[in-house]
Amino acid sequence: MKILAFAASNSRQSINKKLAGYAASLVPNASVELLDLNDYELPLFSTDKEQELGHPALAQAFFNKITAADKLIISFAEHNGSYTAAYKNLFDWVSRINNKVYQHKPTLLLSTSPGLGGAASVMRSALHSAPFFGADVKANLSIPRFFDNFDTTHHKMINEELNQKLIEAIAKLNDET
Repeated sequence: MKILAFAASNSRQSINKKLAGYAASLVPNASVELLDLNDYELPLFSTDKEQELGHPALAQAFFNKITAADKLIISFAEHNGSYTAAYKNLFDWVSRINNKVYQHKPTLLLSTSPGLGGAASVMRSALHSAPFFGADVKANLSIPRFFDNFDTTHHKMINEELNQKLIEAIAKLNDET
């Protein structure tokens, strides 16, 4: 089984990338690919740019990564209550290749932030829109106060209750029903 995991963030120190990577490491017997959105940086989407560029190779490459995966783990960073500009721009480009960006893949949606909200606002947006764009959302989890609950040195969840919830979310991702 091939898991594609990524943070919907272009921060080089992304806590969402750390969370996505950790979550993916909990999937038994999986081959994991952890993407960095910085490898898929594109010009700001507009219909004018689309007419000029068509479907850029990086957008197609990102779409192809989703195609090659069996399951997806996406962890959303929140900027002003919404998606990061980097993710939204890449998503806009990829959605022009195929509106079903997530290609009906079983998907685990995560989010985290340093604050109490755990990026819950962007999670609500993702839960609402992801199925429309072809995500088969099996589970979701927001992690509040990331630095209080995750050991960034050892790359693991230190809050046992949240870790158990994440394990349960992974089990739902793996549920074939």
